[in-house]
Amino acid sequence: MDPLEERQKFSPRHDLDPDATFQFLPAPDAKKLEKPPVRHKKLWIGLGLVMAALALSLMTGLLVWRFHLNRNMPLPRVYVGSMTIDHQSFLPDYEDPSSGAFVKMASLVSQQLKVMYHTNLGKLGKYFRRSSVEAFSNDSDDSVTAYYRSEFDVPHAEQASVDAAVSSLETAAESQRTRRGRLLLKPNHALNVNSVVTRAIDPRMASSSLLVKESFNVHVREGGVIHSPGFPDSPYPPNIYLQWRLRADASHRVRLDFQKLILEDNCQKDFIKIYDSLAPLEQTAMAEYCGVAPQTLSFVSSGNVMLLTLVTDDKKNFPGFKANFSQVSQGLSECGGTLSGDTGVFSSPFFPSSYPPRTLCVWNIQVSKPKLVRVKFIKFYVGNDSDCSRDYVELNGRRLCGAQMGSQWVSSRSNLMTVKFNSDASYVDQGFLATYEAFTPSDRKAFSPPFIQFVLSSRETLLDFSKTSQILCDVVFSFGPVCLEMFRCTNGLCLATRLRCNGVDDCGDSSDEEDCKTCDSKAFHCRNGHCVMQTKVCNGKDDCGDGSDELKCRKLVAETSCPDFRFRCQNGQCLEKVNPECDVEDDCEDGSDEESCQCGLRQYRSSRIVGGQASQQDEWPWQVSLQLMGQGHACGGSILSSRWVLTAAHCVQDKGSARRSQADQWEALLGQHELSRTNEWSLTKKITRIVAHRDYDERTFENDVALMELDSDVPLNQHIWPICLPSPAHSFPAGQEAWITGWGATREGGTTKMVLQKAKIHIINNSMCNNAMNNGVTDGMLCAGVLEGGVDACQGDSGGPLAVVSPSGHVFLAGVVSWGDGCALKNKPGIYTRVTRYRGWIKEHSGV
Repeated sequence: MDPLEERQKFSPRHDLDPDATFQFLPAPDAKKLEKPPVRHKKLWIGLGLVMAALALSLMTGLLVWRFHLNRNMPLPRVYVGSMTIDHQSFLPDYEDPSSGAFVKMASLVSQQLKVMYHTNLGKLGKYFRRSSVEAFSNDSDDSVTAYYRSEFDVPHAEQASVDAAVSSLETAAESQRTRRGRLLLKPNHALNVNSVVTRAIDPRMASSSLLVKESFNVHVREGGVIHSPGFPDSPYPPNIYLQWRLRADASHRVRLDFQKLILEDNCQKDFIKIYDSLAPLEQTAMAEYCGVAPQTLSFVSSGNVMLLTLVTDDKKNFPGFKANFSQVSQGLSECGGTLSGDTGVFSSPFFPSSYPPRTLCVWNIQVSKPKLVRVKFIKFYVGNDSDCSRDYVELNGRRLCGAQMGSQWVSSRSNLMTVKFNSDASYVDQGFLATYEAFTPSDRKAFSPPFIQFVLSSRETLLDFSKTSQILCDVVFSFGPVCLEMFRCTNGLCLATRLRCNGVDDCGDSSDEEDCKTCDSKAFHCRNGHCVMQTKVCNGKDDCGDGSDELKCRKLVAETSCPDFRFRCQNGQCLEKVNPECDVEDDCEDGSDEESCQCGLRQYRSSRIVGGQASQQDEWPWQVSLQLMGQGHACGGSILSSRWVLTAAHCVQDKGSARRSQADQWEALLGQHELSRTNEWSLTKKITRIVAHRDYDERTFENDVALMELDSDVPLNQHIWPICLPSPAHSFPAGQEAWITGWGATREGGTTKMVLQKAKIHIINNSMCNNAMNNGVTDGMLCAGVLEGGVDACQGDSGGPLAVVSPSGHVFLAGVVSWGDGCALKNKPGIYTRVTRYRGWIKEHSGV
C-alpha cells in the first residue's frame, strides 16, 4: 500500500545526514556567493512602499471619481398626476385614447406640463424628458381632469429637490391662475388650469423588473366582472403591473365588490391598490391589500372614476382576485339629514361597504321634549390617525376615530344632537353603524329616593358627594370622566365605590356586581365573577347567571322543576353535581349520564390560529375542513356523528354570485392534518343537506350555527371521531382552559395554513367581554381568548371548534368560531356560538 494512502507523514531519511568528515567541493568564486549588503535590502523595501502608496492613492481616486460619477449619473424618475381644466366640455371621445379628440387634448396638456416644468422648476427643469396623458374624466359639466405620467432623468443627489419642486406645482398653478386667470401655453392655445397635483409614483410600480405593463379601460354602466389573469384556473403571472381604469356615467359612482382575494402575504411583493382617480396618486389611494381578504371588500368612489392596480414579483404566485363592478347614483339619501322619532338607526354612507373619500354628512337628531337624546355605536371603524384630523365622527364637539368605540352611550343635554361624519381624500374604512334613542332620566329605577336627580352641564362642579350615592353621568360623557373616584355603571350612573360587589343591584343594571374579584361578607361570589346576596343561594333560581349559586345545594330539586343549570337524567332525576356527564361515575340512577360517552376521545392526550402551533396527527380527529368546490378551504367544522357536521351559519350564507347556501357547492374533508397532502385514511364527502338556524342574524351573528349532512356514513376510527356535545346544563366557567383548532390565517389578513394549528386560550365571562366588544355579546354566545392579545381564531377558522378537555379526558364542544374584531388584538377576545344554548336545536335537526 502506498504510504500516502496509509495517511503516513512524509519525512526526510535520517540515514542521509552528512558525515562530519565529509567535505564539499570548493566554490570557484567565493565572493559571488556572499550575501548582499543590508543597505541594498532597505532600498528595495522603500521602493516597494512607494509603489504601494501610489497604488492606494490611485484606487482611492478611482473610488471617489466613481462615487461622484454615480451621484451625478441621471436615473429615471417617474411622476404621476392630475390636471383639472375649467371651461372645458368632456367629449365622449375622451374615453378612447386612439380618437382624434383625445390625441389633440393630450397634446395640449403635455405642452402645458412642459411649460410649467421649465417655468416653475428653474434649473431643475432641465431634467424633464417627456409627459404622456393616459386618461380623462369629467368632474363637472364644464371641467375636465387629465391624468398624466411625466418622466425625468434626475441625478441621485438631486432627487429630493426635484420631488419637492414637482410637489410644489400645485401651489404654483394656483398662484399663476390667481394672477392671470389662466395658465397660458401660447396666446391661441390657452388652458384654464384650475389645479395640478403631481407626485412620484409608488416605487413598486416603477421597478425595472416589471416585464408586463398593461392598462384596461372599463365602463361600469352595465355591471360585470374583472379578475386577475388566469383566475381561478391558474396563478397570476410574475412581474406584472396591471391597471383597470373604471369609469361610471356622469353623476354616478363606481362600486367595486371583491368576491375573492388571494395574493402573496407580503405587500412588498404582490399587492392590489385602489385609487379614487385614474392615476396612482398616493393622496387618492383608498386601500391596499395583500394576502387573503379578511372579509368581503367593497369600495365606492367619490366621483365617477376608480383605478385598480395589481403588482406582482417574480415568484410565489397565487390565484389572484375576482371582483364585481357596477355604478350607483351619487345622490346619498343616507348621508345626513334630520332624524326624528324617539329611536332610530343611521350609518356612514354605503355601510357595511367602505365609505367613499371626500365625504361630509351631518345628522340633526331631534327627539320629543323633555327627553334627552343619546347615541351608541354598534360598529365603528373610522380612520386610524391619532388626532382624528382625517376621517372622524364629531359628536357633541368631540371627534371620534379608530377601530371600535366603547359601549357607552353618548348623551346630549337637551332633546337635540348633531352628528357629523367626515372623510378626507385617501384611505377609507368600513365606517359605522349607530343607534339613537330618547330617554328620560327620571324614569329610571336607579333615580328613586334617596338618589338625586339632576343633569350636569359642561364643566359643572359636583358638590357634597358624601350625601349622594348615584349621579347621572351620561350627559357629560363628551367632557371626560366626571365620576371622580366613583364607579361608573354601564348605564352611565356614578356609584359610590363602597357599594361595589355587595350583592345589591345599586346601578339598576347589575354592572356594579360584575367582574368582582371578591364579594362583601353578606354576598355570594359566583364563578362568573358576579356577586349576589347570600339569601339568593339555593333558592331554586339562577341568580348568578351561570347556576353556580344553585350547584352545591344539598336539597334534591323536584323532578318537575329541574332548572336549566342542572343535569336532568333520562328518568327525570335532577342532579346537583356539576358536569356529571362522561366523568366515569354513574350519577344518574339509570346511568344516562354515562351513555354515549365514546365521543371526544383521541389517541393523543396532550394538551388558523393566531399565536398557536402545529398540532399532531390525529390530535383533533373531529376537525373538518369544509371546502367550496374549486376554491379550497373556506370554513372549519366539527364531527358530531358518522353523518353530521356542525359549523357556523355565517359560513353558509350566499355572497354575491357565491351560492354558499347550496349543499352541492360544498364538500367535507375528514381525517385530514395537512391540507396539501392527502393520506390513506382521509375522506372527502359530499354534502347533501345544509340546515342553518332560521333565526340567524347576519348583522349581530346571533344564532350563528348550522348543520351539514354528509352523503353517507363515514367509518369512525382514531383518525375520524366525533366530539362530545355538552348537555344544556354543562358549565364552562370563566378562566377554564380551552383549545381552538383550524387551518385559518395565523395573523390578520394572512393566508390559510396548510397544517392544522392549535392554540390554548381561556373562557372569559360575558360581562367583561361585553365591555370590550361594544355590548355585542349575547347569552347565546361564549367569549374566549387571551386579553393580552396574540392568540385568537382568524379568517378560515370560522365554524371550527372551541374545545374543552374534561378531567376524564373527554373533549367537549363548548363553542363554534363565530366572529370577532380583527385577529388576536389586545382586549378583543374571540366570540363563539355557545353550544349549550343550541343543544336542543341540534338534537331536533340531526338526532345527535
